Amino acid sequence: MSRPRTLACVMGDIDLVRALGLGGISSAVLAKPGAMHRYSRHVRASLDDVDAWDGAEELVNLLVRFARSQPEPPVLYYQEDGHLLFVSRFRERLREAFRFVIADATLVEDLVDKARFQALAHRLRLPVPPGRLIDPAMGPNALNGDLRYPIVVKPLTRRVDRWGPVSGGGKAVQIDCDRDLRAFWPRLAASGVHVLAQEMIPGPETAIESYHVYLDARGAITGEFTGRKIRTYPPHHGYSTALEITAAPDVAAMGRDLSRVLGLTGVAKFDFKRAPDGRLFLIEVNPRFNLWHHPGAVAGVNLPALVYADLTGAARPPTGAARAGVTWSNPWHDFAATRAGGVPLWGWLRFTLRAGAKRGVAWDDPLPALRGALWAATHRALGRR
Repeated sequence: MSRPRTLACVMGDIDLVRALGLGGISSAVLAKPGAMHRYSRHVRASLDDVDAWDGAEELVNLLVRFARSQPEPPVLYYQEDGHLLFVSRFRERLREAFRFVIADATLVEDLVDKARFQALAHRLRLPVPPGRLIDPAMGPNALNGDLRYPIVVKPLTRRVDRWGPVSGGGKAVQIDCDRDLRAFWPRLAASGVHVLAQEMIPGPETAIESYHVYLDARGAITGEFTGRKIRTYPPHHGYSTALEITAAPDVAAMGRDLSRVLGLTGVAKFDFKRAPDGRLFLIEVNPRFNLWHHPGAVAGVNLPALVYADLTGAARPPTGAARAGVTWSNPWHDFAATRAGGVPLWGWLRFTLRAGAKRGVAWDDPLPALRGALWAATHRALGRR
């Protein structure tokens, strides 16, 4: 199969590169040295990563310079919150050299910032759990009985470098009572990170379900699918290690309704948590590309490829209902998750071997796993020396 001439420029990881590759699309990647996706057979060029939070001006110059060296404007993809905000805030300069889809600038800011999202949810009466903004300088009496325990505490914007030391590696911290809050407060106060405290919907990580969609410039749904988490690491409020594509009509229906209420265009992921009584509560909306697009492509709905087709004038790939039951695994992180959850070794191995999509592992694209591991091992050895 001949590959299109126009490159995808990916500010993301191997799962996004893999989804594009499954659509026959080659990528140029923004990546740290040794990052596994540099070595994918779908990658034609690599640019050294520049921090989107602290080096935005340098990054926009680097990207525009690269794009102008190409025969056709690349299609730009962004996967993390920092990259989403960067593309949104520099959209006019980036449009001089790239093609991309993105939601309205104000809506992007409202969705990324947890405090602004809570206010937006209140205005639009979205089904979001009650929450309260907390300034760490306020002291542990800040909640003043406004929320019912247990609660989850999460940063207003997701910067892993600042939040990781506070949370112990998770996305959020669960607080079950006043005593737990007082014990947690010194760590929060030392970080200076502003957070949102939110009433927790009871239930395991498998109760977290999601709706994934691409809406074209007219707001019409071009592709969609639903999914659920299987495991995360850390086991509670952690990062996904095992996922499954589903066919959940109520999740899809609520996702469509909320897309219309928000006036979304571009790509988005709606995260819900299903309460024990079956009700769906909206946890967050992420208007960016994500790792789910890899298993989604395997299941027959390739959202990044649909975006590419619309922006380059190519024919859209055929898309029907996503094939439920397709699973995704981040094998080594999922090994830690299964061990923490008491799953025997054979259970982890069986799931991993059967997974339709695996992070960095593919028989037709073996170098990301092999060369990425070799680079990491060499780097550690040199560090010890």
